[in-house]
Amino acid sequence: MSRKYFGTDGVRGTIGQSPMTPDFVLRLGYAAGKVLSGQSKNPSVLIGKDTRISGYMIEAALEAGFSAAGVDVQLCGPLPTPGVAYLTRALRLTAGVVISASHNPYADNGIKFFSGDGFKLPDAMEADIERTLEQPIGCAESDGLGRAHRIDDAQGRYIEFCKSTFPVNLDLKGMKIVVDCAHGAAYHVAPYVFHELGADVASIGISPDGFNINREFGATATGNLVKEVKNQSADLGIALDGDADRLVMVDRAGRAYDGDQMLYAIVRHRAAKEKIAGVAGTLMTNFAFEQALGAMGVPFARSRVGDRYVIELMREKKWLLGGENSGHLLCLDKHTTGDGIVSALQVLTAMRESGQTLAELTADLAMYPQVLLNVTIPRGFDWKKHQAIADAQSRAERSLNGRGRVLLRPSGTEPVLRVMVEGEPREAIESAAKSIADTVRKAASA
Repeated sequence: MSRKYFGTDGVRGTIGQSPMTPDFVLRLGYAAGKVLSGQSKNPSVLIGKDTRISGYMIEAALEAGFSAAGVDVQLCGPLPTPGVAYLTRALRLTAGVVISASHNPYADNGIKFFSGDGFKLPDAMEADIERTLEQPIGCAESDGLGRAHRIDDAQGRYIEFCKSTFPVNLDLKGMKIVVDCAHGAAYHVAPYVFHELGADVASIGISPDGFNINREFGATATGNLVKEVKNQSADLGIALDGDADRLVMVDRAGRAYDGDQMLYAIVRHRAAKEKIAGVAGTLMTNFAFEQALGAMGVPFARSRVGDRYVIELMREKKWLLGGENSGHLLCLDKHTTGDGIVSALQVLTAMRESGQTLAELTADLAMYPQVLLNVTIPRGFDWKKHQAIADAQSRAERSLNGRGRVLLRPSGTEPVLRVMVEGEPREAIESAAKSIADTVRKAASA
């Protein structure tokens, strides 16, 4: 599908710049409402958001657009993205909408949709919404307008759901856990989940002001979490991102674990108890992870980068486990989408049932060094058409002499080209990545 507005994770951009303007969001709400009206006799949607200041404006514009299209709206306020997916399914709604730019700075925001089954909206429906966006906006007559009301117990419902994914015969008593909520959507949810399961919880990143989401806290900035874990002599640190679908964990020694390592801990523990049909990763998944699964006899396959593509691969193969090294983990026997809190509970399940630390669970996973450089590029920059970039990539691959791999890919959410080089020795991959990144910068500024 050729996408004009929808990226890999909905519509996203900088507030005040197209497409994240009030008039566009109003039209998007109306267009989505018209498409949903064709799917359901009495359509109703749930709108949740993270803690960005722009969320108020976008929420109001979406609500007006849906109402004009005759769609009822339920508002739940700040709630993690996976919480909206869960409630959409639990309340038997037509769709769920999340206002969030995930791990991006506060000046960005986005809108992503879930179907009534709790999965990301299918490509075909996104295409229908884009086509409807090209039509003039209308408005239902007064007796056909959608109504709006607020769900007061959304957080409590979601907390109970998260707890239900942890075995009933286990608890977290005796564990001290530091939870970093990135001043984001989980600030009034995540600490309660771990506390109610018995842990001694210390919380950071729980004072959102509309502007500080993801700033110096959360899964993309774990420095403060590492310090707090050491200061508190905690057993574990849990870092979520702004909309709490991404997870990073830190052990008592201050070592951070990425998505590949945490997924490996889950897979290894489950494989000791039951047959694993297969595990899905992405082009960014460390090759050591693939080798380790092969040694266990567990099939592995890669998708494009983006949790929606991992889920598509998992559903196609009927697999239950998958994820990205960025910290999006997927356990489809527990939830329909990536969920940082639920993922942390699956890692904790492996730790509690095995009696092992996270370091012990991942001890035999020898990760290959990876260097990832993000190079800012102009929007619409077609890097594949520049021979200099192709030549730089070829030189880098030759320099690794079969001891690594090179991957270039544009971000689906930011105007950057990601340059990843993986292999050994580290000096070689650092040099290769820097050479490619420098070439991209020159080409982009020409």
